[in-house]
Amino acid sequence: MADQNTKILRGRLLTFHGDPMGAKDTAAYSYEEDGALLIAGGKIAARGPFADIRAGAPDAPVTDHRPHLILPGFIDTHIHFPQAQVIASWADQLLDWLNDYTFPAELKFADKTHGERIASAFYDALLSHGTTTASAYCSSHSNSVDAYFEEAEARGMLMLGGKTMMDRNAPENLCDTAQGSYDDSKALLEKWHGRGRARYVVTPRFAITSTPEQLEAAGSLLKEYPECHLQTHINENHNEIAYTLELYPEAGDYLGIYEQFGLLGRKTLLGHCIHMNDRELGVMRETGSVAVFCPTSNLFLGSGLFDRKRLESNGIRTAIATDVGGGTNYSMLRTLDEGYKVLQLQRQRLHPLACFYWITLGNAKALSLEDRIGTLEPGTDADLVVLNAGATRPMALRMETVETLSEELFVLQTLGDDRAVVETYVCGEARRPA
Repeated sequence: MADQNTKILRGRLLTFHGDPMGAKDTAAYSYEEDGALLIAGGKIAARGPFADIRAGAPDAPVTDHRPHLILPGFIDTHIHFPQAQVIASWADQLLDWLNDYTFPAELKFADKTHGERIASAFYDALLSHGTTTASAYCSSHSNSVDAYFEEAEARGMLMLGGKTMMDRNAPENLCDTAQGSYDDSKALLEKWHGRGRARYVVTPRFAITSTPEQLEAAGSLLKEYPECHLQTHINENHNEIAYTLELYPEAGDYLGIYEQFGLLGRKTLLGHCIHMNDRELGVMRETGSVAVFCPTSNLFLGSGLFDRKRLESNGIRTAIATDVGGGTNYSMLRTLDEGYKVLQLQRQRLHPLACFYWITLGNAKALSLEDRIGTLEPGTDADLVVLNAGATRPMALRMETVETLSEELFVLQTLGDDRAVVETYVCGEARRPA
């Protein structure tokens, strides 16, 4: 008899080993036309042709997802949990949008009950779109962090997040203090980091809403807990940059502020990175900090175009993210579509295989979690997404002429959304909301 926690998932398997240069770069990815995953104890125990996996586990129950694709679950490296009711708010540019919509929405998260209700809807949205891991900003209230991680724990998800630290240039009831933000963040970190699959992220919103004392406190937390991530925003909008340098007149550039307070490193996630100077690029390369591309948000707020080629040619690690609610969709497929267009405008054409690498193993590497997620390698967590490239009538019509895997992936990223997600697995358990 097979153990009740052991199962086989059958389908067309796609996983990555590196960033593919194209379909012929077969060392960078593995594709199995009739493949299977043996799932045991929430992890991938084996991967290979279905016949081989079946022979090794003849009694395990089989879920047959053919003809659909099975990939690692999608990873979103920058999203705002309290902005679930802010998405699709008609706005001008970044600073106006924060004051008119974001801050009023975040004030509501002082109420734990409100946070719990939004958390339930937020996680439903992620899972329905095939996202199994995300790094999120919570509000400045400890209640919001608890609501966020409690819901993740109930669903067994590997999630990153933290209390947003901000002690100025926001409504009084949203502001903390440098010491208060340090104390709250430390208490939350010690409560949640490493509890189950939770990962805490030190989260100063950006330099405009943090005094030097608060950024110093964030740096102190990183020194005390170097295993934790840090997330913040940088060089998103020209008005934001000008205001930031007014607040920090001694700084030579925006990144220099974060550099001064010890906030940079391989686990630092810098949202946007649109308007970077050459010195900043050099510091990012030296510290290993990650530039996070948020295409739908950048377009929605008119912030500018992310120059992936310039960043990566300077040796800078990149990730891609939805940035809900400035971003306009929870779907990493829609995010890829808009990202493709942003890069196409700059003659930086992305191959579909490279796109799907980016939202799986690429983002896992950006989070320094490639040993756990973003891949179908045996021994890793069984976080998976099953995709149907013919999910809608226009997709099915287009698929009649598709002849290659690369073409199919491009159909998914150009026309797909949550309707293309057949199932989402978290630690091998089906979790897509009905």
